[in-house]
Amino acid sequence: MAETKNPSKSGRTGAGASETRLTQAAENYLLSIFMVKEQGLTVTNAHLVDQLKRTPESEGLGTSAPSIAGMLRRMEKEGLIRHGSNREIELTTEGTRLAEQMVRRHRLAERMVVDMLGLELASAHAEAHRLEHAISDELEERIRVTLNNPTTCPFGHPIPGSGYSPCPASSTINEAPVGQPLRLDRIPEEDPELLEYLVSSGLLPGVEVEILEYAPYRGVVTLKTADASPVLGADVVSRIWVCPMNCGLDCATRSL
Repeated sequence: MAETKNPSKSGRTGAGASETRLTQAAENYLLSIFMVKEQGLTVTNAHLVDQLKRTPESEGLGTSAPSIAGMLRRMEKEGLIRHGSNREIELTTEGTRLAEQMVRRHRLAERMVVDMLGLELASAHAEAHRLEHAISDELEERIRVTLNNPTTCPFGHPIPGSGYSPCPASSTINEAPVGQPLRLDRIPEEDPELLEYLVSSGLLPGVEVEILEYAPYRGVVTLKTADASPVLGADVVSRIWVCPMNCGLDCATRSL
């Protein structure tokens, strides 16, 4: 598997700090492991493969068993991951720090291309992947300040280090109650066609929705918004998070 080094980047800053240099592939693996954990899933090889396959083709990641096994061995040797008793993949302290850094830069890049440059939401994830590897500590700080300290990406996912955490009462749509007012909290970011449908249907973070019908036997869920009754597949709603309108928290006041 071909890997691209980023010689200008350092995982550490400050006088006397030792440098942690990562390949672009390793950065993408850290980001993917973090995102699997963020979904509340155990990081198994199967779950990691599913997440890696959502990475834009332009990143050039191989998802064959030998490629993944080789990268994981290298990351374990470099002290970024370890394997648990059930062979689940765990981030070390250093791996967690660098993973949070990559996710933060990715989500700040998404904010930048959408909020500052007016890029369509469906293209933001792929463009952020191109930019994240080149963002330095200084540029990251400038982006954060210029964007007025955003707490989430345009898709509702928390930006690490911003102090924001998802609503503790949130759940995926397939686990949410039918017929009650809900607020969209987080939506998938990796599928441009799905994003185009969600945008055209007005299904964006912060929007009030209601589940009209959940029919897993037909493989569909019918929602209600102020303007439409969009229908989603059962496989999609397990990746869209909502929280109760009456949760009593400040979910609606976060930076969107």
